[in-house]
Amino acid sequence: MALLEHELLGIPLLKIYQDSDAFSFSLDSMILSDFVSITKRVKNICDLCTGNAPIPLYLSQRCDANIVGVEVQEESFKLAEMSVDKNNLSSRIKIIHSNLINVSKEIGHNFDIVTVNPPYFKVGCNNINPNDRKAIARHEILATLDDIIKESSSLLNSHGVFAMVHRPDRLLEILDCMRKYRIEPKRLRLCYPKIGSECNNILIEGVKDGAPSLRILEPLYIYNSDNKWTEEVLKIYNLTR
Repeated sequence: MALLEHELLGIPLLKIYQDSDAFSFSLDSMILSDFVSITKRVKNICDLCTGNAPIPLYLSQRCDANIVGVEVQEESFKLAEMSVDKNNLSSRIKIIHSNLINVSKEIGHNFDIVTVNPPYFKVGCNNINPNDRKAIARHEILATLDDIIKESSSLLNSHGVFAMVHRPDRLLEILDCMRKYRIEPKRLRLCYPKIGSECNNILIEGVKDGAPSLRILEPLYIYNSDNKWTEEVLKIYNLTR
């Protein structure tokens, strides 16, 4: 393991440990953490596929809720625990080493929010990385999209919020699956590398047992024409002054 310590955000608030040989957290986790709706009434959050815990760490700065991160890979689980301890957040963030399937039987069914930055690719649809750890992070080897949304619904209380980042080519499948498990799609935001490019990510949020009403939000552009981050992305990373 090649252990690295980085700042999670652009100000020295949070530190996060990463293994350079594994799948590091990405912009996807940051934009999801910024996108999800959080109110003062939120008490309990669960983050599935938590990796080395970038989303729990980010959300700890947005609210005072208790946060559980679920990670199946032992190496990433250990990095997540180290990062939580480094930031003195162990009283608020708990990392569970477990496959997400049926994890609700272990941690309960009363979460106000479930977030997930899942594996994007079905097995067989893309070349699988020979590094097994990266393959599990990118491909649905241990849990499918259906598994993830089913378990998210089980974790959520009625009217709890589900938020996910994913690929646009799977949007219809995602919408069908959310409704299958009683999560009504409520907010959708399309993300683009820059103006004039094709959408390469989606942010979607739903409410368990919610009424039908889907809002399409303004696009999120990651880069300006000069290939520098847009003002909105800089704000997400706390890099503006």
